[in-house]
Parts: sequence; structure tokens; C-alpha cells
Amino acid sequence: MPRMSEAEKRKSHNRILEKAGEIFRERGVETTSVSDVMQAAGLTHGGFYRHFKSKDELVAAAFRTAVDGVLADMEAADTGDAKAAARRDYIDTYLSLCHVGSRGDGCPLAALAGELNRGAPDARREGYDALQRTSAQLTSGDDPAQGLATLALMLGTVTLARLADNDAAAETMLDAGRKGVGLIQDDWPV
Repeated sequence: MPRMSEAEKRKSHNRILEKAGEIFRERGVETTSVSDVMQAAGLTHGGFYRHFKSKDELVAAAFRTAVDGVLADMEAADTGDAKAAARRDYIDTYLSLCHVGSRGDGCPLAALAGELNRGAPDARREGYDALQRTSAQLTSGDDPAQGLATLALMLGTVTLARLADNDAAAETMLDAGRKGVGLIQDDWPV
């Protein structure tokens, strides 16, 4: 059997990270096996160890990759106006029924913070780094507590809205979260 080229290996590696990030957010880390991830990536279980030493290493790397994806627009914005627009878009998308119903491609912190808190040190560190990166992007002024308070409110809002048994109840919670963000963020409509 021919050996895999470096380009093919990188492509497979990225596909594993993408699928792991989706499945972990959708189902949780504990209920998702390495075999589940590899199958979703279209690869065999045996190939896993060419990419990662352990499931814990995969969890940390997949979480970091997922965070990179959801923060890309905010982190790429280079002017004050672009940063403000990207922040508003992020908050608007975050506090939406679409995000509430789409764990697999939503905020990794909202989906996995509880599990990372009980997980391996590398995954916990990735969770804390994500918290720092996200809250920094959500700070519109000079007070870092503003971004942290906004993130905490948004995480709590989405967590509670996901408990709702219908869209109307979830939307009520999202409206309350939007009002709270309006009290914290200078440029968010109340």
C-alpha cells in the first residue's frame, strides 16, 4: 500500500479535527468515541494514532480548531469600525435560535465548557484560552471585565435557552440575554 503524502496526511488531519469539533459539540466528549470521530471523517480507527497520541490530545486540538473557526471574523477585523461590526454580528448570531439549535457548529464554550472543566489539563487550558480570546474580542472599550461579563451572559443565555421545550420559550430567554448585553455593551441596541 502506498504511503500517504504529507499533503494528504494534513488534509486527513484537518478533516478529523473538523469532524471531532462538530461531534464533540453535538454529542459531548464523554459519549463520543475515537471510532465515532474517525468514521465521521471517513477514516479507519487504526489511522487515528498517526495523527494523535490520545483522545485527550484530540479533544484539545479539536476544541482549539473550533474556537479558531468561530472567532475568525472578529479576530480578522482590523479597524475599529470593522471590529465593532464583527462583534455585533457575533453577538447577534450567538443569541439566536439558530445557534441554540445548532450545537455542532456553534460556540465550543457553550457546548463543552462543563466537560472541559472536568477534563484533561490540556483541554482545560484550551477552554481557558478560548475564554480569554473570546472575552477580549467582546470588549468594546478599555475594561476587560466588559467582555468577560458579555461572554458569561451569552453563555448562560444559550445554555438556558437550550433547556427550553419550544422556540417561543427559547426566544424569551434570548430576548432577556440581548437586553442584558445591551446593558453591558456600549454599542449594542437595547
